[in-house]
Amino acid sequence: MNAWKQLVRDASLPALVAGCIATLISFAGPLVLVFQAAQGMPHALLESWVWTISIGSGVLGIVLSLRYRVPVVVAWSAPGSALLITLLPTVSFPEAVGAYLVASVATFVIGVSGTFDKIVSRLPAGISAAMLAGILFGFAAKMFVVLPAQPLLVGAMFAAFFAGRRWFPRYAVVGVLAVGALVAVLGGKLTGHAPSLQFTVPAWTTPRIGWQAVVNLSLPLMVVALTGQWVPGMAVLRNGGYTRPSAGPLIAWSAAVSAVLAPFGCHGLNLAAITAAICTGHDAHPDPDRRYVAGVAGGVLYLVLGCIAATVLSLFAMLPKELIAALAGLALFPTIANALAASMSDVKDRDAALVTFIVSASGMSLFGLGAAFWGLLFGLAAHALLRWKVSRRVTMELSSAGETKT
Repeated sequence: MNAWKQLVRDASLPALVAGCIATLISFAGPLVLVFQAAQGMPHALLESWVWTISIGSGVLGIVLSLRYRVPVVVAWSAPGSALLITLLPTVSFPEAVGAYLVASVATFVIGVSGTFDKIVSRLPAGISAAMLAGILFGFAAKMFVVLPAQPLLVGAMFAAFFAGRRWFPRYAVVGVLAVGALVAVLGGKLTGHAPSLQFTVPAWTTPRIGWQAVVNLSLPLMVVALTGQWVPGMAVLRNGGYTRPSAGPLIAWSAAVSAVLAPFGCHGLNLAAITAAICTGHDAHPDPDRRYVAGVAGGVLYLVLGCIAATVLSLFAMLPKELIAALAGLALFPTIANALAASMSDVKDRDAALVTFIVSASGMSLFGLGAAFWGLLFGLAAHALLRWKVSRRVTMELSSAGETKT
């Protein structure tokens, strides 16, 4: 009770607005990736999927923000959702749920054991970034495939995105959605009728563990979550001046909730990065100790939108498929740019990173294993080979120098 009284005293309009905007951006951008990944899936399963990731994000955001007095913003993994667009159709949904469960349990172990920093430090940053860029590249490129069908719509959204990146970068995706929806309405592109308010009932799927699904889905989901979400997510908290909590408890709590919700369709929850910056900065509140209110506010809105997930999805279903494809592709632009920059930052690892990127973007499949797995494997092999050559050459040169001196 004292926590809620303190919350009321600390509440401020800027913090409440910041939290709500962060959640709305998640629904305007990353949710579209889930919508794309679920193409062909029964609508009840899609509704349950959106319900789980929304409710899970909301509960974690509220509880962790109140627990640590820090604006903890939790969301589902955008790169993980994009990965599922190509990989989810290759396995049955019960096997996918089993892979989600395995990934969550393994991530929980990483969290409670405190090995997060060790794993991240040992995995070459360029390799993991290249895998992420490769996974997302092919998907984002599809945005230009739909351009000929709706040049005005896609062109307007493209212009709105870069105008937003120039003048209001935090809300660029929201601007893209607004412009796209406006062009679609004026052009008579909406289909169906405005949906009525519907409450969502989650659907249970019994997990089935299959080794191919575990390798194809669990491993890539873990890698992109740890390197693509947790690393920048913790960096956002640290840049906001928050030295606590450590990553371990946040990872453990998020993974535990993800595991509980996996049978209902949750593919994994983690710290948000881009939207979290809205809640950790000065604009949320001048006093860092009162910004946690933004995390709580965002969590509450997650709960509300999750409960009416069916209505939210019905609204998205009214939009043209070209609008959805363009919105999803543009929402990934910053992530792809950052991943490409990180993958090429180390000159010694550029060749290995390039191999990882090409293989991951190729969409290849071998022995039932997808491109993300093979991209990581080939990249790590190239990295080991190149570094082995360097160390071998240095040893030979030192040995020769010693003989000459003698």
